[in-house]
Amino acid sequence: MSDVPSEAPSGLARLFDLAPLGEDVFLTTSRSVGRPRLFGGQVAGQSLRAACLTADGRPPHSLHAYFIRPGAPDEPLTFEVARTRDGRSFSTRHVTASQGGKPILELIASFHDPEDGFDWQEEPPSGAPGPEGLTALDPPEFFGRPFGFDVRLVNPPNEGEFPLSHPFWIRAADPVGDDPGLHACLIAYLSDMAVVSGARAPGSPRELATAVSLDHAVWFHRPPRVDRWLLYTVDPVTNHGARGLARGALHTEDGTLLASVQQEALLRPATPSRQAGSTE
Repeated sequence: MSDVPSEAPSGLARLFDLAPLGEDVFLTTSRSVGRPRLFGGQVAGQSLRAACLTADGRPPHSLHAYFIRPGAPDEPLTFEVARTRDGRSFSTRHVTASQGGKPILELIASFHDPEDGFDWQEEPPSGAPGPEGLTALDPPEFFGRPFGFDVRLVNPPNEGEFPLSHPFWIRAADPVGDDPGLHACLIAYLSDMAVVSGARAPGSPRELATAVSLDHAVWFHRPPRVDRWLLYTVDPVTNHGARGLARGALHTEDGTLLASVQQEALLRPATPSRQAGSTE
């Protein structure tokens, strides 16, 4: 695969083909990636796509999303976009993703015209081997069927462990074209991969009664390309009151920071004795 494919979007990118229903309202059939409920990153990425379609070409620089209800696969999914503000340099959009008339996700996205400024970042993570020669994730093992990304595991799981853990290398397996908005939407999509497990405190019990995403935020620092290798790292920040916060980053092979991620997850213990505050 070439570094920058120029062919028309195909495969995974078709998830972001939204049909207009009316003014700033869009519809798609929420295709499943092999799970009993919609993957949260898919809905967040599609919601960002709906916002991008109303932003007149301005690239997104951040999104903040709340997961409200689980989404059902293979059912119509509607995106209603509210144009909150259009300024000289910034635009803001509010997107409600709904199924059956009920919201399943709320997203706010901000867009910023490119400007000149300082170019600085903290030191990238060190010690991770490059993607070449690493074990490739078997997509059906994680998603139930192939899902359009090539994933290389830095630390392959032991038998019985969750098949995907951070850090890992990832890139699109299909051509996605040159639309920067689509690349940002694909970053939003993949940024939800295995973050819930990454939010768990070191040494915490493996068995949980509930482990789901509550909210999700992404900051796009530099124009992303998902058809080149990206190193995705996620680390836990804190666990308390059945909630855990994770912080992540996406770097290129040369260490350039493209995006930062934060997510809070609901991590309910599997037994009452493990409830927060228990004296047992």
